Amino acid sequence: MSYLIANIPQFKCWVRKEFTHNHMKYEGEYIHALVIAVCAIPDRCLSFQVVFTGCDEDDPNPHGGAMWARMPITALIADVPYEEWPEKCPTHIAQPWDCPSRDIAVTKLDRVSSSPWIAKIDGKFYKAIYYFTVDFTGNSIADDPAQHKQSHILELTEGPWKGQIIALPNNRVRVTNPALWLVGEGAPDFVPSQYLHSAEKHDSYTDWRATFDNLYADEDK
Repeated sequence: MSYLIANIPQFKCWVRKEFTHNHMKYEGEYIHALVIAVCAIPDRCLSFQVVFTGCDEDDPNPHGGAMWARMPITALIADVPYEEWPEKCPTHIAQPWDCPSRDIAVTKLDRVSSSPWIAKIDGKFYKAIYYFTVDFTGNSIADDPAQHKQSHILELTEGPWKGQIIALPNNRVRVTNPALWLVGEGAPDFVPSQYLHSAEKHDSYTDWRATFDNLYADEDK
């Protein structure tokens, strides 16, 4: 479990250059970078530690090796060929729920990491590539079963925001894998759980004989 910042499976990307200059200039320009860590601050979108590679620079190269902390997810687009650069993605589209906690874990879900994903973005469905998952804990929101949300980090592979790096919860994605399951259509008949499941809250814990009913209980009598 990490606090605030965690290493991630690194990936290459383009950074919208205006994010490096307080949005005062460089709109429509891009800097190549390697993304190496993720940062979570409550009530903000996920942000990332990047190292600029300098591979896009002419001589001289002023950016190669420079680092930037807490680069917002909306600044990042995938390192893939583009006929046209994608539209700028609003934060509420790229990550519809802000981070609930600074306490995070980063996991790559191996079983679904190679499968095409389907992401629901602004009411429409787009194909996506899975990178890794950020999960949150450590406070009453992050650990509330009715409020808890994971952030699956994805790259959109189609649509007006093709290439955009996004973070979606489970109820905005589907995973495809025809060898193991059939992908459903329509909304699942789910309702978020309002329950905390705990053994020690049960009335049986007031009876020591039930609580300590182990393999040797009969021998101890």
